[in-house]
Amino acid sequence: MTITYSCVAHGRAVLAELALTGGSYQEAAAKVLRQVLLKAEPATIIHIGSYVYHTLFIDGITYLCATDNGLDSMAPSAFLKKMEYNKNQRDNNTVSAVKSQVTDVKNIMLRNIDTVLEREIETVSIITEGAEDPQATAEEFEKTRKIPKRIWWKCFKIVITTLTILLSIIIILLRTHIIPT
Repeated sequence: MTITYSCVAHGRAVLAELALTGGSYQEAAAKVLRQVLLKAEPATIIHIGSYVYHTLFIDGITYLCATDNGLDSMAPSAFLKKMEYNKNQRDNNTVSAVKSQVTDVKNIMLRNIDTVLEREIETVSIITEGAEDPQATAEEFEKTRKIPKRIWWKCFKIVITTLTILLSIIIILLRTHIIPT
């Protein structure tokens, strides 16, 4: 008994597939997916042609594999359960990774804000120290005023870019159902 084809589908949309031998499995897999959705049973075995299609249907996701022998159902069953287990493990890892990235970005933002505040305090102290000579104070203020603004804008752009990237990643993960809704 050999598993010759496997796929993971959401509804009738195949998300990932692998064929180990030549042949057109897509048409037969589409028929099997249609029948699985109609029956909505957790496990199904369907004979089409010379292949036996084994399915595992959990939470709208169908795990399917095709074998060339209908006598052994233990190996395909174990294979499908392993596929489902790996998906759950990956989902948990993905959520943890996103949480970790959000925490990292938050820490970076806090450090950037602290840096900007420290520079603003330095600017204020320079202004108050040079208040005795108005002309020198004006020139010094003009020089130091431009630096924090540029730094602030750079930090602001970095924060906005980072938040945009994280939001995009979260939207993509939600749309592909990697993060369950």
